[in-house]
Amino acid sequence: MRYVADYRTLLWVLLLMPLVAIVQYRDPALISRMWWVSCYFALAAGVIAHNHNHCPTFTSKRVNTVFAAWISIFYGYPTFAWIPTHNLNHHKFVNKAGDATITWRHTNKNNALVAGTYFFVSSYWQSGPIKEFIRKAKTSNPRLYRQIVAQYVVWGGAHLTALAIAIALHGARAGLYVYAFTFGIPAFFALWTIMFFNYGQHVHTDPWSKHNHSRTFNGRLLNFLLFNNGLHTAHHESASAHWSTLREVHEKIASEIHPDLNLRSFWLWVLKSYLLAPVFPSLGTKQIGRAPFEAPTGDRVRKVETATVGEAVDAGVNAQMV
Repeated sequence: MRYVADYRTLLWVLLLMPLVAIVQYRDPALISRMWWVSCYFALAAGVIAHNHNHCPTFTSKRVNTVFAAWISIFYGYPTFAWIPTHNLNHHKFVNKAGDATITWRHTNKNNALVAGTYFFVSSYWQSGPIKEFIRKAKTSNPRLYRQIVAQYVVWGGAHLTALAIAIALHGARAGLYVYAFTFGIPAFFALWTIMFFNYGQHVHTDPWSKHNHSRTFNGRLLNFLLFNNGLHTAHHESASAHWSTLREVHEKIASEIHPDLNLRSFWLWVLKSYLLAPVFPSLGTKQIGRAPFEAPTGDRVRKVETATVGEAVDAGVNAQMV
């Protein structure tokens, strides 16, 4: 491994995630008390996949490839998808026009309806860069394309196998229940929550600003559980930095981040933004600085440009997937 801190990553991925699944498969009666643990580990797998694609866990490319495929099983989707949608796109445009994950596609309002449905809107627009990335890999980078296909095979095969085992152990009805609450529902929870986090970390921020382009949640517990994913401003400014170093990066820039974008509690922000703000509007988020659809010249950008997404894929498709 490249960093000692990733021994915790391995503990989560190679021991705890499989162990939680095995325990529930052996005794379905535990699912009613443990389903939320499966949801947490699926979310953690998504964060680990994100971290792995930015800063590979191992020095060996082959081991990194195997590790990425293994993470896909618990995350609920092949982890290569982070590359075209996140590494090559989101980090280039950071919620400005061209970003497939923009928070303001239909409105710049921030309320429970917009935040809750963001997953479905963002998923649709992210599918374009993913398909384009696969097409380009197929024609210009056979090795990368084989890795992509292998991830789909491992991910799909593992979930079909998990479903078959659950049915074989507990019958059709109970087996579906076991699989759904051990793998299926946690996978959807992870995908939805990852995108909700992205929405919360960028809605009403100023992508034209040096340090106010993202919202940071600096609470210690959240960042322990999610491998410093809350330190989002630091991550955007040092995208290749290992997750374990982001606290140090954050401390160097914390004083320069707008106070409304450098928060301690993610849950307090959710409470204020979506439960209290409808009654007390002053508790809701406000646009900080320049809106993402307003170019620095002051000219309003009326159309989301998508051609540049293809350019980003062209620039990165020949890079070997970790």
